[in-house]
Amino acid sequence: MRPGMWKSGMAASAILLASGLVAACGDASSETTAPPPSWRPTPVSGAVEPADTIKNAPADAWRAVAPENLLLMDLADGSRVAIELAPDFAPVHVANIRALARAGWWDGAAIYRVQDNYVVQWGVNESKAPLPKGVVKLPPAEYDRALAGLPLRPLGYPDSYAPLAGHLDGWPVAWSPETGRAWLTHCYAMVGAGRDLSPDTGTGGELYAVIGHAPRQLDRNIATVGRVIDGIDTLTPRPRGTGALGFYENRAQDIAIRQVRLAADLPPATRPAYEVMRTDSPSFAAYVTGRANRGGDFFDVPAGGIDICNAPVPTRKKV
Repeated sequence: MRPGMWKSGMAASAILLASGLVAACGDASSETTAPPPSWRPTPVSGAVEPADTIKNAPADAWRAVAPENLLLMDLADGSRVAIELAPDFAPVHVANIRALARAGWWDGAAIYRVQDNYVVQWGVNESKAPLPKGVVKLPPAEYDRALAGLPLRPLGYPDSYAPLAGHLDGWPVAWSPETGRAWLTHCYAMVGAGRDLSPDTGTGGELYAVIGHAPRQLDRNIATVGRVIDGIDTLTPRPRGTGALGFYENRAQDIAIRQVRLAADLPPATRPAYEVMRTDSPSFAAYVTGRANRGGDFFDVPAGGIDICNAPVPTRKKV
């Protein structure tokens, strides 16, 4: 069986669990309970439109994506997906991904799973192909990291899945002061390493990108290794798999990958270059405020709040 985020047996277990949860909720609905106090955000007047903030952000509001952290996946149809890796959160998994790319692991591989409102997944069946030299077969569970000393920028609004959420060096992060841990959040376009049941942690040989509503329940359960910064539009419209969990039932449906390379391994003249808005910059603070308080000609009622995954960090390709 092809390794992935889950095996088919796990899907059956999930269905049974969901059935039990529905029953439990049904029982609870008959009880009369007082509603919890609601958090009511106060909209900020005069917020600048996010697009204008991005357009007018000065040069020092951006940071370059390092070539050794830029993974380029070229599909056989000529399209390209650019992924920024996150070694500060998953150093062993990212080292594996670099080694796999340099060994040509994904050359001739395929996208074999497209699940609607969830993920696109690609890779090589590790049971049929030996891992390249230098790849750690069982990395540590890099699902979170120590919180101490991190210069985090709080979002300023409540989070449904964590005590606090915000940003660190251009990444969406959640954290818990009580546990002293921080982790990347499963927002749209984030990339994770597929794994089987614990203690398996995934090598990074099979990756997925989020293409739907943020599946934050995956936070701290899978190594989040990066995010798509260019080309997510070539992944989201792919035909949905008709098998369980969106897997393609016929190998002829697979979407061929021509090659995957690190930008650092390409000649300098041919390397694409990208920039990410610095999340410790005044421009980003204005951007978040604008996203939370949309006004202008269309929005009659500003929300006055925002979710971490609705504040995607702006990126741009340098030309």
